[in-house]
Amino acid sequence: MSPPPPPVTVIGIGADGWEGLGPAAREALRTAEVVIGGRRHLGLLPPECPGERVPWPSPLRPAVPGLFAAHTGRRISVLASGDPMFFGIGRTLAELLGAERLRVLPHPSSVSLACARLGWALEETEVVSLVGRPLTTLNRELYAGRRLLVLSAGADTPAEVAGLLGERGFGPSRLRVLERLGSAGERCAEGTAEAWPHPPGDPLNVIAVDCAPADGARPLSLTPGLPDAAYDHDGQLTKRHVRAATLAALAPAPGELLWDVGGGSGSIAVEWMRAHRTCRAVSVERDAVRAERIGRNAAALGVPALTVVTGAAPAALAGLPTPDAVFIGGGLTAPGVLAACWAALPPGGRIVANTVTLESEALLADWYRRHGGELVRLAVSHATPVGAFTGWRQAMPVTQWSATKTLASRGPGGDAADPEGSVEAAQGETR
Repeated sequence: MSPPPPPVTVIGIGADGWEGLGPAAREALRTAEVVIGGRRHLGLLPPECPGERVPWPSPLRPAVPGLFAAHTGRRISVLASGDPMFFGIGRTLAELLGAERLRVLPHPSSVSLACARLGWALEETEVVSLVGRPLTTLNRELYAGRRLLVLSAGADTPAEVAGLLGERGFGPSRLRVLERLGSAGERCAEGTAEAWPHPPGDPLNVIAVDCAPADGARPLSLTPGLPDAAYDHDGQLTKRHVRAATLAALAPAPGELLWDVGGGSGSIAVEWMRAHRTCRAVSVERDAVRAERIGRNAAALGVPALTVVTGAAPAALAGLPTPDAVFIGGGLTAPGVLAACWAALPPGGRIVANTVTLESEALLADWYRRHGGELVRLAVSHATPVGAFTGWRQAMPVTQWSATKTLASRGPGGDAADPEGSVEAAQGETR
């Protein structure tokens, strides 16, 4: 039986370089046969580290298994910025190589150093990374009095953040750009978003934002049920009060994935993702114009990671990752849609379907009869002028079916449902 491979030592290094490393990190680098890292990190090593220096390839993630396989049996050290497990390479290596293969020696992260300089409580500071992420990720985080630390993508990021804050009504926000934290050349530039005076500086920077809205700015709540005016739409929109009830029935939880089938304007998927930064969603919309609009709404409301699939269900559902919850807001009567969504759900998965038509209501009543759950009718009325007086104008009532799939759930054909579900099998029922 061959001995286990030596552990991969993942070492956090700061802008202070070799001098800032502890004894264990220095010893690991001196004795490493291979040192892998970014070119900037590798350039911080002194000659007393004789190991072969290997820069990360691009794209990185697909190359990791082959890169480490090529050096099997050798002592490997990996260099990373600050704390490798905080928005760093450590997570990727743990997922691809296995956490048991890693020995992680962290350095203080840029966030820890920034909070130390600013006097901010780390646990009360929101961290947003713009490294490899759209600038619009910030849109979800802008609230009066909030303190943000933004992990910058480069020298141009501070001005881009200042511009976005101005566009979103947060021009008075105070910005401090902390460059090369922990090094002898550490520097801080300061100003307001609406009058940011500084040219691009060092690309190694963190941006501290004291959020302050301008007069008249109205930040949007994280609670489901945003105003309808928050969305660009052509009328295909789950209206505010029904949307709030729908999200309550879907019950988003951290890390869960939603299928939003018949996305329309994407409002359900957007507010699912706004519920927690780790929530994920796929919005499926057959109309290309609406699909593009969903992407714009997602970016404007701070969840640009929403995946939009242009295509008609159920065919467009094939190959999607298994959902934790499914919302059907359109296309209920299309052959196979409801069956495919139900089949895709694992045990414990939730489904919610809304309709305003009698034909779809009859379909939901049948599924309620066979699978249980809740069947409710939601009616909303708004006060509107009636001449010199005020009266109620009722919107079309919405019938909503919601259910949780269990191991004992019966399939649409009367047989016990496959716990794993199969979109392809459900599609086959209608052919």
